[in-house]
Amino acid sequence: MKKKIILLSGLATSLLLSGCWDVTEPQRMYYVDGLGIDYKEGQYEIYLQLINFTNVATSESSNPNPHPQAAQAEVGQSKGKTLEEALFKLFRSIDQKVFWGHLTYIIFSKEAMQDKNALSILDSVLRYRETRYQIWTYCTEDPIKDILLIMPILNKSLTSSKLGNPLNTADQETFIEPVNFRNLVIGLNEPNHEIGIPYVTINKNWEMAKQQGQDTAFMGVGVLSKDGFKGFLKNDTARGMQWMHNRTHRGEVTFKLDDNETDYLTTTLEKIKVAIKPVVKNNQVTFEVDVKLNATVNGFKRNVSEKEIRKKIIKEVKKEIITTYEEALAQDIDIYRLSEQLYRKNVKVWKKLEKDGKIPLTSSSISKLKIDVNQVNSGRKIFTGTINE
Repeated sequence: MKKKIILLSGLATSLLLSGCWDVTEPQRMYYVDGLGIDYKEGQYEIYLQLINFTNVATSESSNPNPHPQAAQAEVGQSKGKTLEEALFKLFRSIDQKVFWGHLTYIIFSKEAMQDKNALSILDSVLRYRETRYQIWTYCTEDPIKDILLIMPILNKSLTSSKLGNPLNTADQETFIEPVNFRNLVIGLNEPNHEIGIPYVTINKNWEMAKQQGQDTAFMGVGVLSKDGFKGFLKNDTARGMQWMHNRTHRGEVTFKLDDNETDYLTTTLEKIKVAIKPVVKNNQVTFEVDVKLNATVNGFKRNVSEKEIRKKIIKEVKKEIITTYEEALAQDIDIYRLSEQLYRKNVKVWKKLEKDGKIPLTSSSISKLKIDVNQVNSGRKIFTGTINE
């Protein structure tokens, strides 16, 4: 009798256990990888990229031709007066639960960053419990849907695309520093309350056997402030940014060996170390900038001295830093975050000079710009051509 009582109590207890009966099976969910946001005629226009994980293993294996019916991703589109309304309208046409925990990146159009629209979007995304602070952030002027539909080179997995993981190629070149939600929130909350978001374009440099291929490329930054969008710095006007922080792994400069010739030389620059010192005199502040780097010489056509190469590198890096600074200044952008440098190192003076978190800057605010080339490496050869003419 006692054994029966124990058995019945055990069965009753097991019925009270919840187990995993309320958990959605992974194969019965859609996974968001990318989100594009535009703003037109008073409405938010969203593009939701759903990634197909059943094709991820195929596209990462040695098989270059995954099943044509197994699309890596599909993009849905919807509009609404708010971001949430647009999403709910899109949910009406989705036949599975949507999981946001794998959201990897967000692309803003220029219009979506204006008039504080981006700040509202950031707040909405970060309030949702499934999203994270490691979401990469981009901006563009190209059609967002076209960008989201681009497949990586050689049909690699979308999870390893340039937008999905911009750090993949950081060791090759760090032209534009990637920015995630954490960087974005810090940059907008602290002086100078501005942040440069990587500017993405559609690149057509690659070709396949039957058609022209496309991929994405970082071509500059779009600067966002707590008051809205400030402007773009693209192509050559953005080049100076890579020499003004310590997070650049690798970059290049190209210059003429002689002003009277057409011979050009490209050098690889690495191990960039930057020191910015605020100098205060009579309630006026200027900044002394010291940039140290190493250089490696790539192929060239004639014999050249280390002294000549060093001189050319210093001249070119200075020019790029000043060009970017002046282009940004014309749009009232503190591109090198000089206001933050003063805030960190002399907050009393910063409080006297700041207005809305920024200090007044002019073309002469950088009073000293010193470039030191610590080493000029010749690679496997000395500073002479490989083939004698």
